[in-house]
Amino acid sequence: MNNMPTLLLSALSLSLAACGQSADPAPATEAEVDAAQAQADGSGGAGAARELLFSDEFSGDRLDPTRWNTVGMDFWVNEEEQAYVNSPDTIQFVQGLDGADGGALVLRPVYRPGEDTNEERNADFISGRVNTRGNFEFTYGRAEARIRMPDAMGVWPAFWLLADAEWPSEGEIDIMEYVGQADWTGVALHGPGYSGDAGIADRQYFPEGTDVTDWHVYAAEWTPEGVEFFVDDRLTFRVPKTNVEFFGDWVFDNPQYVVLNFAVGGIYPYKINGIEEPYKGMPKSTADRIEAGELAMEVDWVRVYGAEE
Repeated sequence: MNNMPTLLLSALSLSLAACGQSADPAPATEAEVDAAQAQADGSGGAGAARELLFSDEFSGDRLDPTRWNTVGMDFWVNEEEQAYVNSPDTIQFVQGLDGADGGALVLRPVYRPGEDTNEERNADFISGRVNTRGNFEFTYGRAEARIRMPDAMGVWPAFWLLADAEWPSEGEIDIMEYVGQADWTGVALHGPGYSGDAGIADRQYFPEGTDVTDWHVYAAEWTPEGVEFFVDDRLTFRVPKTNVEFFGDWVFDNPQYVVLNFAVGGIYPYKINGIEEPYKGMPKSTADRIEAGELAMEVDWVRVYGAEE
């Protein structure tokens, strides 16, 4: 990682002294250093000169409970083939991961038949899902995450925003959904009148020479007038408020929280690949790779910036 420029460090020290704080402040986070460097040399993306509302660089060895919640086995949607479990097996932290800037969060599906307590589901797999509900929510701004995923048909990792309300009454913004076809990822908006299969959705295809197995920054720019989606600062889809209102009410003026999860199988992969056996939406080859411990969603960092002024 680059060091924070000297002029910016000096400005930070003066600011702290003016506020009556110690002249020996806590070390800057990776997000603060990256933003400062970007402001100094003009190399940053859209969030470079904006207020940083939230960040987690995943540099520790456990989930920060002041930022994140875990989701447990009682949660089940979309005919997914996993149970969520808060476990070191499913929610991991890795230092020195190739290509990551410091530490990384790893959400990993695990083959664990017999562990699911939901008799109706009786999943053979467990996995990880985390969110910031009640800890951090925001209205308007830019949410970004740097993520790397596996080439494996029928997996369903996602990075998204959700309102703390009855779904989909106050909206859902899917910044990145991936169902195991390595050349593309999807985005979507869901709200009253345009949810589920009727959501306002699109795909972006990676430029030649790259795919989901490389590190990418997935982002959404959310304003009162619409939502724009980006991959590596490349605009991939724009949804104006006026367009949403052709389908139903615009409900994206309320706080939303951040979600990261790794589902396997389920209705969305099934509708893309048509696989019914041995698992809905997921072939045996992917199940075998999960059993071998080969598959994971790796998250270098998550950052949320305030709305542009």
